[in-house]
Amino acid sequence: MNIDSMTIGDFKKLSALLKGQQDNNIDNYFLGKKVIIRTCSAGVWFGELKEKEGTEVILKNARRLWRWQTKKGISLSEIAVYGVNDKNSKICISVETQWLDAIEIILCKEDAITSIEQAKNYEN
Repeated sequence: MNIDSMTIGDFKKLSALLKGQQDNNIDNYFLGKKVIIRTCSAGVWFGELKEKEGTEVILKNARRLWRWQTKKGISLSEIAVYGVNDKNSKICISVETQWLDAIEIILCKEDAITSIEQAKNYEN
């Protein structure tokens, strides 16, 4: 293990191990999973939750859902279940990592993950 490349999450896990605690902190519930993040000022994002500390999150392979329409339904909850209507949505190119201040985190189902990951990169 290289201490210089450890993340905050790594330090928390190490601390829990040293204290003999289990890693059941709510901040770690969605770690490693594909999620949709709603923010106050940066819009809506999709990606793999890499780190979470309070409301701050870091997404891996993140895509901004600049304009979105669900395949079925009307809300981000349906996006997380059914995915996007690619024709009527504007999904931006993926970035390696993105720091965000999250107000909502929604776990995505497989159909939604496939739909968002396969959506064309919007170009005007």
